[in-house]
Amino acid sequence: MKLVGRIALVTGSSSGIGRGVALAFASEGADVVINHPSSAEVTAAAAVAAEVEALGRRALVVQADVSDEAQVTAMVAAAHAAFGRIDILVNNAGIAAAGAVHELEAAVWDRVIAVHLRGTFLVTKAVLPEMYARGTGRIINTASQLAYKGAPGFSAYTAAKGGILSFTRTTALELGARGITINCVAPGATLTPILQDVPTAVLDQIRAAIPLGRLAEVADIVPSYVFLASDEARHYQGQCLSPNGGDVFL
Repeated sequence: MKLVGRIALVTGSSSGIGRGVALAFASEGADVVINHPSSAEVTAAAAVAAEVEALGRRALVVQADVSDEAQVTAMVAAAHAAFGRIDILVNNAGIAAAGAVHELEAAVWDRVIAVHLRGTFLVTKAVLPEMYARGTGRIINTASQLAYKGAPGFSAYTAAKGGILSFTRTTALELGARGITINCVAPGATLTPILQDVPTAVLDQIRAAIPLGRLAEVADIVPSYVFLASDEARHYQGQCLSPNGGDVFL
C-alpha cells in the first residue's frame, strides 16, 4: 500500500498502459481520476472506474482531449472539486500513426505531436500551481524506447516521445527543490490496443529483436509507474526508466 491517501490523475486511462497504471495505483491505496478523450471511450472508462471502486478506492471519470487547453483546465478543476488536490499526475495519453516522412500528411503529424507533447505540457502546466502551493507532487510522463532508437514510419510518434524526454529533463531543473519530482517511463513494445493493427509479421520482427524474446504485457510496465509515484523514488528527478526487455540499453 505505497500510495495510501494519494489522489492520482492518469490521462489516457480507459485502456492499455493507462488502465493498468490506474488499477495498480488503486491497488496501492490511491483514488484515481480516469481520463479518456472522446465519447467512443465512455464505456471503457466507466469499466475502469468500476474496477477501481471494486478495489475500495474512489474513482472519477473525466472526458477531455489533452491537447485542448480549455478541456484540460476543466478536467483539473473537476479533479480538484471531487478530491481537493492532485498528488500524482501520469501523462500517458497517446496515439500512433504510421507513414514515411515523405508521405505523412501534416495534419497527421500535428495531431500526434499535439496529443503526446502538447498534452503533456498542458496537463503538467495545469497541475503545477497547486503542487507548488503544497510543496509536493509526483509527475510521471510516458515516453517510449523508440525515442532512443527511432522506428521507420513512425517519425511523428518518435519525435513526440523524444520531446517528452527533453520536456521532462528541463522541467525537472525548473522544479528544483520545490518537493515535486518529474520522471519518465519509456516502455518497450507492449501488448495494448495501440498494436492491434500492426501486422503479425511486423510484430514477429519486433519480438525477435528483443533480447528477452517477447513483447511486454501491461503488468511488466506498471511497476515502474508505481515506484516513481511512491516515496521510494524521492531521489529520482528527470530520470527515465525503460522496461523494454533489452530492446534499448539506457
